[in-house]
Amino acid sequence: MEDPMYSLQDVIRCGLCETPVPPKHCDICHIHLCEACVGEHLSDQSKDHYIVPFKLRGIAPKCTKHSTEVCKELCTKCNIPVCPLCVASSEHEQHKKEDILTLFENKRKLMQKDLQDLEKSIYPKYQEAATNIPVQRADVNKRSQKLTTALDKQGEALHTEIDTIIQGMKSEIDDMDAQHIAAIDQQEVAINHTIPEITQAILDLKRLLDTSDVCLVSEYTSRTEEFRDFPAWFHVTLPTFTPQEINREQIHQQIGSLSELAITFLLDEPRILTDIQTEYEHLFSVSCLSDSELWTSGYTYNILRLYNLQGKLLRSVPTKSGNWPEDIAVTRSGDLVYADYIDSSINLVSGTQIQTLITLRGWIPHGVCSTSSGDLLVIMTSDDYKQTKVVRYSSSTEKQIIQWDDQGKPLYSSGLFKYLSENRNSDICVADLEARAVVVVSAAGKLRFRYTGPSSTPRESFYPRGITTDSRANILTSDDENHRVHIIDQDGHFLRFIHNCGLQKPCGLCVDSRDNLFVAEYNTGKVKKLQYYK
Repeated sequence: MEDPMYSLQDVIRCGLCETPVPPKHCDICHIHLCEACVGEHLSDQSKDHYIVPFKLRGIAPKCTKHSTEVCKELCTKCNIPVCPLCVASSEHEQHKKEDILTLFENKRKLMQKDLQDLEKSIYPKYQEAATNIPVQRADVNKRSQKLTTALDKQGEALHTEIDTIIQGMKSEIDDMDAQHIAAIDQQEVAINHTIPEITQAILDLKRLLDTSDVCLVSEYTSRTEEFRDFPAWFHVTLPTFTPQEINREQIHQQIGSLSELAITFLLDEPRILTDIQTEYEHLFSVSCLSDSELWTSGYTYNILRLYNLQGKLLRSVPTKSGNWPEDIAVTRSGDLVYADYIDSSINLVSGTQIQTLITLRGWIPHGVCSTSSGDLLVIMTSDDYKQTKVVRYSSSTEKQIIQWDDQGKPLYSSGLFKYLSENRNSDICVADLEARAVVVVSAAGKLRFRYTGPSSTPRESFYPRGITTDSRANILTSDDENHRVHIIDQDGHFLRFIHNCGLQKPCGLCVDSRDNLFVAEYNTGKVKKLQYYK
């Protein structure tokens, strides 16, 4: 509806000087005022005045106890407007009061922000998720058909003597499909349950934004954070069929194996299981030696320290050069490697001995990673900071260089602060801080994708620092400036944040054999152990 203040038929004017479209209003005298006349109006001290923006006129109600007074404040304990006489009374003397205009404007700003978040960000995500449910169901059928076809082909080769076994394995597929559909149904129920609540919240907000009832506005409580995270996220490890060559003497074993369907839900609220205080003022990196022991390193500290989960210091190892290590990683054999940024070397700590494995010429190492095959991956920049590459080493022998995409463009930015991890599918995942991206390439060095944060997050506000992967091939990267961890799947799709458990400037990350996440906090010097799967 058009505001009558701006109507061409009835232009509102200042009550003192006839200036059109006055921006102010006295809620006690019920007179419109331009900016120039506000002072003149207030100079009349024979009565009270309450100047408000024109659009908030009528906000100050008459006092129900003192009919000649206007309520300028709200008693927050009683949630009722109070006039100056009420404020001075013993009834509200000890209660907290807030200026009605300030409270109203602050609440309106909150409601407008919530409405925008709900309409522009949160609700569309739920709609998208609901739309994707039939696609997930169709994918279940497609995948099971592929498995069934593979089983049929193997069954034809074995003829009738294996029909019974094949039928039994098909039944396993049906059972797993039922489990998968049940998990999808559970997610759909949760989503469809929440969508009407969001719809109602939007309607309620719109009504509240149109009201001038201070009591209703004061009672408003934001539910935006409650809706922000999707309910019941789960990760599916899909079954596969592995055929074997036919051996009639061991036909049952030779048919092959059908892996189980694994459905793992991400926790709505990840839990902190352990809080370890290290001796570093600025903790930078953490790497699991075992499920109960952690290697750590800190910014500007030349000491590598090994802790157990109780926070007991087990070992302290000075670096060979006396420089602080840029990054650390535990090898498959249980030794520790670290990158020395100052003297451009990669070093191996074995027992009490430190051996320099690699000395770089013209390049500066940053991140280091030990792969499942026993190789070392090192990400490095040139001395002039113009180039960056990932190099694979077998012992100290260079095996592979990853630097350019198929168009001959650099895969990585030329700045500092880059760390990497190998995923379970052999992808190489790099947290590139300057590029504000996680860059993922295949084992052969082919670019698979760049992740720059969820679509709702501006790229420039993403600060990837540490990086690790888990047994489901999900990628986790710390976003230190935003005090959270991003979880994405192996194809770069955003799953969720870990952001509601009090993380403070998270940097280094690692996971143990049970997919517990260890987070090194830069400012607190703490390592926090988190559970994020059910």
